[in-house]
Amino acid sequence: MRYLRAVGRALALAAFSLLSWLDVLVQLIAFVLLCGGLFFFLGPAVEWARRRSAVARTLAARWCGVEVATPYRPEPPEPVREDDGWYRDGKLLYKRAFWIRWQRRLTWALEDPAANREFTWQLVNPLVTLLLPVAVLLGGPRVLRGYGRWTRWWLGPRPPAERPRNPVHRHLEALGHQFGILALSVVQLVFSAVQLVVVAVATPLAPPVVLKSRSITDTLRRETENWTGVRIARPYRPPPGVPLPRADGLYQVGRQLYEEMFWPLQNARTRWILGDRATWRDMAGGALSTLVSLACSLPALVLFGWGMTGVWLLWIWRPFVDGQVQWSPLPEVSTHLGALAQTPLILLALAAALAPAPWLARLQGRFARVWFGPTESARLAQRVERLKQTRSDVTVTQAAELRRIERDLHDGVQSRLVAMGMKLGAVEALVDSDPEAAKGLTAELRAATSEALTELRALIRGIHPPVLSERGLLDAVRALALDSPLKAQVTGSLPGRVEEPVEACTYFAVSELLGNAAKHGAKRVTIEVGFADDLLTVVVTDDGPGGANPARGSGLRGIERRLGGFDGRLTLTSPIGGPTKATLEIPCQIDQEPSSPRTSTSSETA
Repeated sequence: MRYLRAVGRALALAAFSLLSWLDVLVQLIAFVLLCGGLFFFLGPAVEWARRRSAVARTLAARWCGVEVATPYRPEPPEPVREDDGWYRDGKLLYKRAFWIRWQRRLTWALEDPAANREFTWQLVNPLVTLLLPVAVLLGGPRVLRGYGRWTRWWLGPRPPAERPRNPVHRHLEALGHQFGILALSVVQLVFSAVQLVVVAVATPLAPPVVLKSRSITDTLRRETENWTGVRIARPYRPPPGVPLPRADGLYQVGRQLYEEMFWPLQNARTRWILGDRATWRDMAGGALSTLVSLACSLPALVLFGWGMTGVWLLWIWRPFVDGQVQWSPLPEVSTHLGALAQTPLILLALAAALAPAPWLARLQGRFARVWFGPTESARLAQRVERLKQTRSDVTVTQAAELRRIERDLHDGVQSRLVAMGMKLGAVEALVDSDPEAAKGLTAELRAATSEALTELRALIRGIHPPVLSERGLLDAVRALALDSPLKAQVTGSLPGRVEEPVEACTYFAVSELLGNAAKHGAKRVTIEVGFADDLLTVVVTDDGPGGANPARGSGLRGIERRLGGFDGRLTLTSPIGGPTKATLEIPCQIDQEPSSPRTSTSSETA
C-alpha cells in the first residue's frame, strides 16, 4: 500500500510540474511586453509564478518529508509620505505612492537570487519529474525523499555567499544565457527596424522613438554583462543643452529665428540623435547580433532538443505505451536493451550541446560589445566630458578639505598650544615663589602636550594615513578591516604599488563604505581588491538591509566626487533586503619594482 501511494504521489507531482511551463510562458510574454514598453506585467507574472512554487514547497514537505523554507528576501517597505504631502524616490517626487510601490516590488521580485533559481527550476523540473514515476517504480518511496531534496536545493534558501559550481549546472546556465542573449537580440532587431522606418518616414518622431529603443539596448548590455561578464559601456553622446535666446528674445537655428523654444530644442535633439554614430551602430547591431547569436545557439538548441526528445521517447513514452518508438534518424526501439544501446547517443548529443556553451556565450557577449559598446573615439569623448563634469566637483571637494584641516588646526591643536603657552608663562612666574605649584602646572603641561600630539597624529592620519605610505593599499585596507566593528574579510592581490593619490582616494572610499555598513546594521562585510588591464577594482559587499541610494546619501556622493577626480566610478547594487555591493573602479598605473612593499596577500578575517 505504501508503495502504491508513493507511485500515485509521483504521478501527481509529474502532472503538477507541467504547470510550471505555463508559468514560464506567462513570464516570457510579460518580458516581451516589458521590452515593448508595457512594463506593468512582469512583476505580477513573477509573483503569480511564486504561488506555484509555494505549492511545490508544501507538497515536498507533505509527500516527500522534506521541509523547504521560503527563500525570498523581505518584502520592500511601503512608501512614506513626506511632510509636504509628496512621496520621494531618489530625486523624483510623486503625488501618489503607486508608482514607487510598483517599482520597488518589481526590483524586489527580479533582483532576488531566488528568482533566477526558481525560473530555472520551472524550466527543468517538468523534465525531471516526468521520470519520477518510473524512478519510484524502480526505487520505491525513498526516491520521493530524494526528489524533496532536489526541490529544496532549487526552491529553498541558500547562504548569500553560496553559489553552485557544479560543472553541469554551470554549462546549463551558460546554455540558458545563450538563448537569453539570442532573445534580446531578436527584440533589438525588431526595435531597430522600427527606428529605421521612423527615421526614414517620420523624422520629427525619431528622438522619442530612438530614446525609448535605447532602453532595450541598455537591457541587452546589462544582461550580457550579468550573464557572461563582458562589460558593454553606453556609447551615446551627452544630450544637448537647452537653447539660449538671443538678446532680442528670439531663438536662432542657422538663419532661421523662432519665437518659441520648442522647435530649436526639437531640432537640436534630432541632430543629437541622428548625428550620433551609436544610433546607427545600434540599428546595425540588432541584425548582426541576431545572426551571430543564432549561429552560436541554433546547433546547441537542435542537439539539446534532439537529446531531450530521445529521453522522452526512450524512457518515458515507450514504457508508458509498451510499444515501438521511432527516433529519427535512428532505427525503431521496442526493448530496454535497444533503449540502452541508443542512450549513449543521447548523452553525446547533450554533452555536445553543453560543452561549448560558456565559450559561445562569451563569444556572443564580445560580439555584442563590438556593436553596442563605444568606439575608441567615443570612449575618449566620454572621458573628456566626464572629466569636465567632475573637475568642478574635485575643486569644491579640495577646498572643503582644506577648510576642514584649517578648522581642525585652529580649533584643536592651535588652541592647545595657546593654552600651553599661557601655562608656561604661569610656570615661569611661580618657579621661584611657589615651586610646588610650578611642578603641578608642569605635569599639566606634559599631559596637554600628549593630548596635542594625539590630536596632531589623528589629523595627519586623516590627511594621509602612515600605514598607507609604509605598507601600501592592500595592507592599509586590512588595517581598516581590523579596526572595523564588523566581521570583515579582505581578499585579493596587487602586483605592486598603486599611484599614491589613487591609494589615498581608494583608502578613504573604503573607509566611508565600512562606516556606512556599520551605521546601517550590517554584521559582515567582504572586501575584494584586484588589478587588471590598468584598472584598480575594489568590491565591498555587506549583509545590511539594502536600499542604499547615492542620491540620498552625502557619503556616497562624496565617494563619487573622489573617484571622479581620477576618472573612476562607483557602481552600487543595493536591493531592498540586501546585500549591498559597491564596486570602485579607478584607472591607474602600478609600480612593479622589487623595492615596493609587499602587496600580495591571500585573505584575512577581522
